[in-house]
Amino acid sequence: MTPFYFGPSGRRLYGVYHAAAPGKPARGGVVVAAPFGHEAIRVHRFNRLLADRLSRQGIPVLRFDYFGTGDSAGSDEDANMDQWAADLREAHRELLRRIGDLPVTWFGERLGASVALRAAAQSFPRVRRLVLWEPVFDGRAYLAELGMAQVDELDLAFCIPDARWRRAIEQDPLAFSNESLGFAIAPAFRDQILALRPDEQDPSIPCPVTVIARGQDWAAGQWCSAAKAHVQGDLRHVPFEHSLIWTSNPFANNEVAPAAALQQMLGELT
Repeated sequence: MTPFYFGPSGRRLYGVYHAAAPGKPARGGVVVAAPFGHEAIRVHRFNRLLADRLSRQGIPVLRFDYFGTGDSAGSDEDANMDQWAADLREAHRELLRRIGDLPVTWFGERLGASVALRAAAQSFPRVRRLVLWEPVFDGRAYLAELGMAQVDELDLAFCIPDARWRRAIEQDPLAFSNESLGFAIAPAFRDQILALRPDEQDPSIPCPVTVIARGQDWAAGQWCSAAKAHVQGDLRHVPFEHSLIWTSNPFANNEVAPAAALQQMLGELT
């Protein structure tokens, strides 16, 4: 595991490279497009374990922080989906510089999966495949979910919760959409998320796509039905239930890296 910085001088990105294990010739690579905010913290250990296991099977992995997140330059007010798509393409090129002319898959989670869809058409060399875990296809519902998580955490943090928080979000599900569990959501970033809709399709997705989502995720099913004409290659919709809570970890027995989810993603990526 090798931590390093890469990218242009005005937009330095932090990455962690997991080389193929000694004696294992590299047979392709994976770039991880992490989620936003607290969700990225929740799956940090999951992604490290996933990368370690892939590298042991001869698949190098690059994990990285978008600009304005983690250990990369910038602040959370700089979050921007178009710029994050450019960061993902930069990470793609960086991995290829390390592994040579081998096929690369992008593994995107939640909003990171939506970023991967946005970035794929302009990837060069072309990304081989997208594996997307619960992409955000309904931006309004996603922001409402983050807002409810924000209120839940506020209730837990204060011994006497303020009833106005609940009333505000009952009257307007987007009342708390300028912040998510300690991470700022700038107006332009908020508008980009709100624009995500399952009936809005990218003009062309130049590679096969696998969408892994819960069975009750109606937006994923709707998007997959509409996207078939826009995907070059197979489009698979894989129902998958798991125990990971994306936005919180309130219970001591809540799994940070569910074994079933690790096995599922390993199977898809290998």
